[in-house]
Amino acid sequence: MGKPVIAITGPEKGAFGPRSLVALMVRWYGGTPLQLRPSQHARLSDLVFEGVVVTGGHDIDPVLYAAEPEVVPKYDTARDTLESAVIDHALNRGIPLLGICRGAQLLNACLGGSLHQDIQRRRRRTSNRRTLLPLKTLVLEQPGLLARLLGPGPCRINSLHNQAIDRLGMGLQVVARDLDGIVQAIEDPHQRYLLGVQWHPEFLIFMSRQRRLFQDLLQACREAQ
Repeated sequence: MGKPVIAITGPEKGAFGPRSLVALMVRWYGGTPLQLRPSQHARLSDLVFEGVVVTGGHDIDPVLYAAEPEVVPKYDTARDTLESAVIDHALNRGIPLLGICRGAQLLNACLGGSLHQDIQRRRRRTSNRRTLLPLKTLVLEQPGLLARLLGPGPCRINSLHNQAIDRLGMGLQVVARDLDGIVQAIEDPHQRYLLGVQWHPEFLIFMSRQRRLFQDLLQACREAQ
């Protein structure tokens, strides 16, 4: 059994950017990171990987969920195209997938769901301040993959997003929210590992609960080999 190859998408932002930190976790748990870039879209079918992590970044173009723009556009069409193809590839082949922030939103859109394009006005009990620190509260709603990984009770998370999941995509269920009821995690209960989280666990790897998301992804890839 070889090292699982994990395809990682997202912007390149140096040694401490999301892609680099995810790659660190992949190596830490015995995998090989494969950094994907929009230029590789045309030869995606030639690449071999056992797992996928789609990281955060710009807003998703609302055309992908048949909506009109409601905010000043900050889109990355090249990323949308690549990552939609990567997600479809993973879904069609049952490849374990972790979507982080934008990645969770795009996963939901690829399965027919939609997004709230601006969550600021939906905040009542929590601040809309963006922070890398675990200053917000995650409330688990039901048993499942995420509950098994994080354990019982509320969990502290960070928050960098200005959009969030609205209508759920096919086969997905909400498994966690924040104190304002905004969706923070989705998963497919019929898949070994198909998980989308709205926060950024790659910036919280000093917390053992957060590292488990990456550890179990690698384990699911080994089981599928």
